[in-house]
Amino acid sequence: MKLLIAFLKDKTREISLYAGTVGIFIVVAFLYNIRMDALKYALLLVILWLLLYVITEYHRFRKKHLLLERFKKSTQECTKELPECRNLLELDYQELLGIFDEKILELKSEARIKGQDLSDYYGMWVHQIKTPIAAMRLLLQSEDTPKSRECAEELFHIEQYVEMVLGYLRTEDMSSDLKLSRCALDSIIREQIHKYAGIFISKKLSLTYEGISENVLTDEKWLGFVIGQILSNALKYTRTGGIRISLKDVPGNSQNTEDISNMISPSPVTLIIKDTGIGIRKEDLPRIFEKGYTGVNGRENNRATGIGLYLSKKIMKRLGHRIYVTSEEGKGTKVFLEFSQNVLTMY
Repeated sequence: MKLLIAFLKDKTREISLYAGTVGIFIVVAFLYNIRMDALKYALLLVILWLLLYVITEYHRFRKKHLLLERFKKSTQECTKELPECRNLLELDYQELLGIFDEKILELKSEARIKGQDLSDYYGMWVHQIKTPIAAMRLLLQSEDTPKSRECAEELFHIEQYVEMVLGYLRTEDMSSDLKLSRCALDSIIREQIHKYAGIFISKKLSLTYEGISENVLTDEKWLGFVIGQILSNALKYTRTGGIRISLKDVPGNSQNTEDISNMISPSPVTLIIKDTGIGIRKEDLPRIFEKGYTGVNGRENNRATGIGLYLSKKIMKRLGHRIYVTSEEGKGTKVFLEFSQNVLTMY
């Protein structure tokens, strides 16, 4: 109905002119006492012609509207597929659109090149900065004093931020850097625990982890990055107590691989990383995966970057996994990493 009303508004001038012309002929015929019987067939033909015109024009109007609606949803070049021009003005408009289209493509190409140059520069910077960091680490290892241990811990944080920058750059185009395979969760977790062992010791936090026998279809490097980010956050906001890593219990989920293979929809494997830290405020929870969002506790402690969880969510989604968080302020946080046991469809 809206489309019909829009069409009638667009054709108001033509229809009014047509009706006015017919009205003039009727008035003239009436003034000259011409019998209406002689005009009724002519009037009938005029009305039929008007209806035919309206129906034909409405069909053309609707077709053009639907085509333009499709183009609005498309991000690709579309000026070549526009409806055929019916007059000089439409041709001028299409030529103008073509110029704009070419300019947009040119700007997009320039932006892509600049973005790639910037990404290459930061990538080179990250790799180059690793050399002096490694040299400083070797220098600090030569002595064992409270001051050197404190410096080593700060240096570790710098390494984390450098790795985060590198991860951020690589997540812009992960397709060429993904290697999916059946990976042992245990080895990925132990690698990250070993990486953060010094922080556990310096902060005197406990770690509860009894080993996991599950294998998941994933990318070992990227999943390790995510688990590392979760552990880093847990250590950052936990002052006392410790961290527990375990699998979520699934009632009725058999550990027999034959039983699992016969199930139509096997239960996903869910890894839980639980800490006894300061927790997350209830109002902050819905936004913790937003880029740059730090929350009240992150701002008060001046420790959050708002990038770690954003990258983790992005990576988990690309891997076909799921990440979600529950937390209670003052009591701690649970991070759930859910791995589907079905065959992943990446694209």
